[in-house]
Amino acid sequence: MNDIILVPVDVPLVGDERRKNWAKIVTNVDESLASGWAFEGEFIATGGIQDVPVGSVLLIYGERGSRTNPQIEVQVLRVNSDATTSHIANARGRAWARTLRDEIVTLLDEGSEDPVTAKPWGPELIQYSNEALDEELRRRSRDRED
Repeated sequence: MNDIILVPVDVPLVGDERRKNWAKIVTNVDESLASGWAFEGEFIATGGIQDVPVGSVLLIYGERGSRTNPQIEVQVLRVNSDATTSHIANARGRAWARTLRDEIVTLLDEGSEDPVTAKPWGPELIQYSNEALDEELRRRSRDRED
């Protein structure tokens, strides 16, 4: 059974708070659509801390400018196990959904490369010394930096 690990993430407010803005944890993409309706998932609040599953793909939408001429701005983020996010992509303008659609599909297909979600910690780790575990963590940190 896979336990869902939630981490507190600061979900940014994109655009102007007086204009339309939202964020969604994307769980699926309808590839037959080229609009925002293609992205399925749970809406979450922007501009503050939210508990989000590790490895999630966040789609954050915001607008700037006037009501009659809004300037659309969208970000795609991946949630890491250390409660940080990795910036994946940006898009601007009215074609934002189609611009980001294929990239989000690829992200969802890849799943998370985060070792915490790849396989949860188990009792078999007790057989390793603290030094061996420390060395493995250092090695993985170096691999992430490369």
